[in-house]
Amino acid sequence: MDPADFYTGIVAEIYGPLKSFPQDHEPYAAFIRQAGMPALELGCGDGDPLLELRRLGLDVDGVDSSADMLERLRRRADEQGVRVTVFHQRMEALNVPRRYGAIFLAGPTFTLLPDDATATAALRGIRAHLADGGTALVPLFTPAPTPAEQIGRVRTAVGPDGAEFRVSVVAEQRDEAARTQTTLLRYERHHGSDSIVEDRPWTMHWYPRERFEELAAAAGLAVTAVTDTAGRPAPADAAELLYFRLHVA
Repeated sequence: MDPADFYTGIVAEIYGPLKSFPQDHEPYAAFIRQAGMPALELGCGDGDPLLELRRLGLDVDGVDSSADMLERLRRRADEQGVRVTVFHQRMEALNVPRRYGAIFLAGPTFTLLPDDATATAALRGIRAHLADGGTALVPLFTPAPTPAEQIGRVRTAVGPDGAEFRVSVVAEQRDEAARTQTTLLRYERHHGSDSIVEDRPWTMHWYPRERFEELAAAAGLAVTAVTDTAGRPAPADAAELLYFRLHVA
């Protein structure tokens, strides 16, 4: 499966009901106000935090590779009375009509790009769409292996029509040399006598700090700050979620 096609079909349908909480919009609102508008969210999914940022009156567009997730976003926007502009594009093939003071990902979606070459293409797209003096914010982390006791464990939720949704980890492979971890996820939808069961591989590709800085430099960007979730400068050996700020080199 092409990584861009992961959040489609049953995965897009189950995504909302199984989401434990909406993405906190405040850190991104603060970033946009500091970096300047307009702003662009890459990998905006079904609208968290994009819709809340728009509700605050911020000039923010969105991009996502999944038409199904964007359909969910537009439906939510209509229900909430929020006007929003979104583009159906892959991050590594970014081509939208505006340049932005702030470009960001609201979470480590960058790790879903399958390899360094694709990541470099995405960074070049960010570089091409940054306005003069603009800032990009890219959260990154190194995924931990799924604990053995969680293999096969099922999470459940109920859909709007009463259908039961289930998702579980079936198997996992990790390649330290390639910096990839592929988790085979089983998605299920059960409603009366109707059932859908589908297995999908979910691949994450991670970046040591020095390697990401090299890729950014190759794309014409410079990493100007690396912070932790509290906004403090991150030590060089930090392994948790990190936020990389980039400017045009």
